Amino acid sequence: MVNMDRYEQIRENFRLVRERIGAAMERRVPGAPGRVRLLAATKTVPPDEILFAQRELGLDLIGENRTDELKAKYPALDGRIEQHFIGHLQTNKVRQVVGRVTLIESVDSRRLAEEIDRRSEALGLVSDILLEINSGREPNKSGVAPEDVPAALAYLAQFSHLRVRGFMTMAPVCAQKEDYRKYFRETYAIFIDFCEKNKHNIIEPVLSMGMSDSYETALEEGATEIRVGQALFGRRVYPAAPTGQTSLSQTGI
Repeated sequence: MVNMDRYEQIRENFRLVRERIGAAMERRVPGAPGRVRLLAATKTVPPDEILFAQRELGLDLIGENRTDELKAKYPALDGRIEQHFIGHLQTNKVRQVVGRVTLIESVDSRRLAEEIDRRSEALGLVSDILLEINSGREPNKSGVAPEDVPAALAYLAQFSHLRVRGFMTMAPVCAQKEDYRKYFRETYAIFIDFCEKNKHNIIEPVLSMGMSDSYETALEEGATEIRVGQALFGRRVYPAAPTGQTSLSQTGI
């Protein structure tokens, strides 16, 4: 049974987020790219709600965090909606992502880059990726430290089946929206340097930063894409994790 109240709440959420996007764009850093995309982070969101947002609310870009959800939802979605992968990607799951999404936003290790390149070559395509920056330099998070970005880009340049489109960052959790600014500002400076050095090679570079609690600050500081989930679809309901499941360690580039 269709839950019309649920759909109307999603409709109102989209209206509020877009209203706040418009206001944040008025405060945007001078010279920042004019086009910004709203990516709906759809972890735990069922296909019917995604389709409603696409057909009724103009949603044209979603991002999945988990390969199992991406694989399960893929056949049920309208092929016209663009999909990105935005979560931590294990090398043994790359085959489930390459060819299904238009952008892998979370490339954070040499092994991962090598596997994406290998799988892409096997399929006869070039995969667009973002280099993940650990803007808070947090030891328990994946991504490349800001000062290591030049070396990471030089390493990625050797692959013929990868194309770096820009950067993604997940800032540390902050108590106040204003506290995010320094992380986004540093990442934006790296992005601008990248764009200047690659302006003849990169079509529409991407700076993906800002989530439900920080997207307005990210927009003010130059983000070209924001990843918003709970502000659009409400609080997530997580299935129970399998007993004994552990995560793999992450190796930086």
